Amino acid sequence: MTVYLTRRIVQAVLILLGVSIITFALLYLLPADPVRQIAGRSATPQTVENIRRQLGLDQPFIVQYWRYLANLVQGDLGRSYLQRSEVAELIWARLPATLLLMAAGIACELVIGLTMGLLAAVKRGTAIDQALMVGSFVGVSAPQFVVGLILLYVFGVKLSWLPISGYGTWQHVVLPALTLGILGAGWYSRMMRSSMIDVLRQDYIRTARAKGLPRATVLFRHALPNAILPIVAMIGIDIGIFMSGIVVVESVFGWPGIGQLAWQAIQRVDIPIIMGVTLVSALAIVLGNLLADLFAPFIDPRIKLR
Repeated sequence: MTVYLTRRIVQAVLILLGVSIITFALLYLLPADPVRQIAGRSATPQTVENIRRQLGLDQPFIVQYWRYLANLVQGDLGRSYLQRSEVAELIWARLPATLLLMAAGIACELVIGLTMGLLAAVKRGTAIDQALMVGSFVGVSAPQFVVGLILLYVFGVKLSWLPISGYGTWQHVVLPALTLGILGAGWYSRMMRSSMIDVLRQDYIRTARAKGLPRATVLFRHALPNAILPIVAMIGIDIGIFMSGIVVVESVFGWPGIGQLAWQAIQRVDIPIIMGVTLVSALAIVLGNLLADLFAPFIDPRIKLR
């Protein structure tokens, strides 16, 4: 286990280093000038150059990246150009809201997706199976903002059951979490259906049925623990995707998470915040995959970590 964790930590460091290099390079080559955003339209050329010099943006790429990396090693994500605050503090303040939405979204997609996939596998080849798979395809294909706006209109405007924006109560989290859940449930349902069908063909399932075990026991005690292994890996990936990919959902519902922070930073070309959110999201993906790998042996003892 120690050797495995050491290897994964080294891999994580290399991945984060690669992400930082690529992201920094892309932002360096960006046509938009962050100094112009800071100085304003009426600023004189001398003022613009002074700000560029103060921020160190007049230095070559290698010098800028090395300085950023040196600060990053010390836990310093930099300072926002426009908000004049530490990026780490800004992200930390928004992180609880994003983690709450992430947990609620994953819970929704698991409940919806696994239920649909299990039912489709059991009813394989029937009209129910076909209807559920069509629904999964629609869920996967639908744009986030479309699903969000439909839910807002139906449950927030027409029925007035839930608030259309804000943060602070369980009612506020329902619609954005349901939006994420509908979008992710399609992947989980298709994966669950395929995995469950494969497991139901195994000899030990036939043996369990031959012994006269109840159908629910065969499904939930013998088949489900093995069929759910690919789902565990997907959850690990989802942790990172939800950390970085809910920008649209947070913007639609006015959710004060790091996705909305990143969107505001992109609009203003606030490079330190963009870099900080990107690295935090990459770290979340790495940790999510690691946790999924560590959790897998508890579901299936045959899996060995090497």
